Amino acid sequence: MMKAIEIENLHFKYKGQRKYILNGINLKVDRGEAAAIVGLSGNGKSTLCYTLNGIIPRSLKGDLKGRVKLFGKDVRDMKNRELAPLIGVVFQDPDTQLFSPTVEDEIAFGPENLCLPREEIGRRIDEVLGLIGMEEYRYENPNNLSGGEKQLIALGAVLSLKPSILVFDEAMSQIDYRGKKKIKDIIRRLKQDKKTIVMIEHDFNNLDAADRIFLLKKGKLKEFEGELL
Repeated sequence: MMKAIEIENLHFKYKGQRKYILNGINLKVDRGEAAAIVGLSGNGKSTLCYTLNGIIPRSLKGDLKGRVKLFGKDVRDMKNRELAPLIGVVFQDPDTQLFSPTVEDEIAFGPENLCLPREEIGRRIDEVLGLIGMEEYRYENPNNLSGGEKQLIALGAVLSLKPSILVFDEAMSQIDYRGKKKIKDIIRRLKQDKKTIVMIEHDFNNLDAADRIFLLKKGKLKEFEGELL
């Protein structure tokens, strides 16, 4: 069966650096599976995330070797328009992702840029607001919401594109216990819908929604065997 994510012997170093921050990464993730990647800061977790969605090498330059494939296709061979509805990333700080005057506008932005019919955009807004439990905030300005609420809206904006793969890049690091529980519940729901999840994490308490856990250390990725928590 074709893997949702397949990374083969991946090496990467940023332009001007002498050492590779990723040094022979191999990873396979199935459709509907949640894989968590943990490690200390500076070990390349976000860098690995950027290779999945094409930020590396499109925007962040450096020396890239190996292959990153999504559903059998090399990311480097895919255009941004192909990647946007295939893989979505929820970052650590929601303020870097939110810029529209209302929650509704924020969630509609991606589908509008895909030139979807107005009826389909409206349907996606309703569906996403229901999934993240934010229906009553539809016409609110995101700037007026709490950190956890903002993160849910950032997630909703990604979900509106209906990506098959979602990457959570330390997306729970700035929210309280209640917000974390809600996001983990959404992750479980997405897995039931056969979405593939990658969780970039430093907090082991956030890993109970993951099926497999990997440690990224000194550019190497190793799967944990047995119980971690």
